Amino acid sequence: MAPHESAAFYDHDRDLADDVTDISDSANVVSINKSAQPSRSEAEEAVKTLISYTGEDADRSGVLETPKRVVKAFDEWFGGYQIDVDAVLAKTFDEVDGYQDMVLLKDIPFHSHCEHHMAPIIGKAHVAYMPRGRVVGISKLARVVDAFARRFQIQERMTEEVAKAIERVLEPLGVAVVIEAEHHCMTTRGINTHDTVMHTKHLSGAFREDSDLRREFFDALR
Repeated sequence: MAPHESAAFYDHDRDLADDVTDISDSANVVSINKSAQPSRSEAEEAVKTLISYTGEDADRSGVLETPKRVVKAFDEWFGGYQIDVDAVLAKTFDEVDGYQDMVLLKDIPFHSHCEHHMAPIIGKAHVAYMPRGRVVGISKLARVVDAFARRFQIQERMTEEVAKAIERVLEPLGVAVVIEAEHHCMTTRGINTHDTVMHTKHLSGAFREDSDLRREFFDALR
């Protein structure tokens, strides 16, 4: 089901939403202990061990530099742990000339990795909010998505994290986030279900209470 098609079913299951565990709760997020973080050489040695585990000769010329390349790639793939999302959203603009309608940024591409198999999660996010007198630069919405994507993730939690960061810093009248993604932990291994896309959403404030606004949001995603 496409995300915009779920609008017609939202009211039916809305009462069930309050019973769902909050995945973004701090108790469900494992933070990095910097004092226990391995050195770069230790990380490279760990990659070399994994190469050997496959049956490959880790000293073969073709893979000799692979541990360094993998660790360098990890610095990029998981750089989100170094980003202060609140700081990204901190600079706002009050000169909106009375604008009081929805702000929507569609089709934000992202690449993440699932925390269970370290397999890629590739998708796009749609982020909307109802401003309360101030707005943020649109590139900052994309940066927030990118910051949370560049961490070990599950899609449900990432959806909540993006939405709650916007709620916390901007204090808008409402936030709506929809994420669509393909999970390679399922498409390239295990059940091997290709071209399967997972949809998650978070609606709060005006988007949760106002059915017309909610429908406008989902219609805009068509």
